[in-house]
Amino acid sequence: MFTLEIDGKPIAVTDAEESQARELFQSQAFKDDLLEMESDGKALWDGKKPLNVRPASDDEIEAFDDTMDEDEDDDQYEDDEDEEEGINVLFLVPVDDVDEDDDSGATS
Repeated sequence: MFTLEIDGKPIAVTDAEESQARELFQSQAFKDDLLEMESDGKALWDGKKPLNVRPASDDEIEAFDDTMDEDEDDDQYEDDEDEEEGINVLFLVPVDDVDEDDDSGATS
């Protein structure tokens, strides 16, 4: 497993092989997502700091495994034979939930 680090802070971990992890984390689509996604109101990436891909730590692997186990328990009644083929990514920082469809500014 490999971790994406920005400015010394672990941001995401993946179960991909090293070459796949580097390709994913350094892809333009993923970089665009990092620019748009926020944690505590701040963008995950400023578009300038280097993206570092390194082997995941034991704690990061444990967090990944625990989350994947929870997801498997939630999906126990679904047919997920095809899911095993994909690459999984877990964000290690809280990601703000942004409702892109609600631009009205109305409050209840």
